Amino acid sequence: MERVVGRARVYLVKTWLLAVVRWVVTAPFTYMWLLVLLYTTHLQRVLGQRKLHAVLVHSSTNLHDLARDPLYVLWTSLLWIDGRYWLPYLVLFTVFLAPAERWLGHLRWGVVGLTCHVGGTLLSEGWLYLRIAYHLAPARLLYARDIGVSYFLVGICAVLAYRIAKPWRWVYLGGLILLFVGALVVKPGFTALGHLSAIGIGLCFYPMARARPGALWNPAEVWERLRRAPQGPARSAST
Repeated sequence: MERVVGRARVYLVKTWLLAVVRWVVTAPFTYMWLLVLLYTTHLQRVLGQRKLHAVLVHSSTNLHDLARDPLYVLWTSLLWIDGRYWLPYLVLFTVFLAPAERWLGHLRWGVVGLTCHVGGTLLSEGWLYLRIAYHLAPARLLYARDIGVSYFLVGICAVLAYRIAKPWRWVYLGGLILLFVGALVVKPGFTALGHLSAIGIGLCFYPMARARPGALWNPAEVWERLRRAPQGPARSAST
């Protein structure tokens, strides 16, 4: 009996690992990016405070560096997370970016995410520039640190609304917008504005999303399948 149980456990572990590998293989850019972020997150922990600050500011999409070398900072800012905790990004990338890459395809996924990253950066920094020019914000914000993957991620979250069946699409999208409007109200600033801009840009990719094959995801149908799943064994046990 113990051997049977042991074999069953080994089989379950192998099945689970195979499912994980298959999932990762279908979204390679998502998980390669995660590996890069894991490395740079490790660097944040081992570099000294002064050296880390210099590296992050040099890779930041602030007004000074955008004027100096825009392509470099727009790219390198995607290689760092704004913080030292990598595991939340593993969850977010798996829940949002990986399904989007599987659905849109690698190239379309990159086009949508990068457009939201660049557009969100330029709109938010442009707004900040106007505030500085009209003396509504301090000039030191020309060198403000602005790194991270959030504009890319938020834009992908927005376009994923088109993967969800109505009326659940509007519930998901309304929650997403309320979340970032709330963030803007609680902590006004160029980053919060950039997130809202990324949502708007992501939603502009409706023609691309509409052309993608596959049935829309319906939470009601998923819930119904989950609710019915335990009935089979229970019914067979009673017979």
